[in-house]
Amino acid sequence: MSSKRIAGPEIERLIQLLAKVPGLGPRSARRAALHLIKKREQLLAPLADAMAETAAKVRVCSSCGNVDTTDPCLICTDPRRDASTLIVVEDVSDLWALERAGVANARFHVLGGTLSPLDGVGPDDLTIGRLVDRVAEGGVAEVVLAVNATIEGQTTAHYITDQLAGLDVKVTRLAHGVPVGGELDYLDEGTLAAAMKSRTTF
Repeated sequence: MSSKRIAGPEIERLIQLLAKVPGLGPRSARRAALHLIKKREQLLAPLADAMAETAAKVRVCSSCGNVDTTDPCLICTDPRRDASTLIVVEDVSDLWALERAGVANARFHVLGGTLSPLDGVGPDDLTIGRLVDRVAEGGVAEVVLAVNATIEGQTTAHYITDQLAGLDVKVTRLAHGVPVGGELDYLDEGTLAAAMKSRTTF
């Protein structure tokens, strides 16, 4: 038995799109949509404007893979950052998590995921080649593998270590303050800070 439509197609579309946001299911999406509609002037209209402007201006940094409104991004163009340390993360959310924690004043490299043969994700599907090129260009003394403590994350870390073996660079990883099976985006700042300070050679 199909569920009855409770509102016009515009509202239904808003609910369906909100339901695709991570962390929001159909019920939460309906509540969020109703709240936005009730606060049309204060929330819905400004949110729609912000989303339209972001959609028009957002760029993926050609250097590190971060998302920003400029290319290269603000992190890559910041002269105060330590360009000799390159922190490798799986996704932009991990980069943002480390930035929120304020644990490193370094440059980043976003892989775009992890190696996963079962899902058909190989080295060519990630930015591992670009990472090796960045290190080979010189100026990088340490590569910090800040990947998630999952099987896929560790497999990716081992593969990257092998790819960097012939280059004059120190390869480290986050300490085991990051729980096995844990994801960086869900960790608190204290855990991230401790993990960065206690990183070890890979």
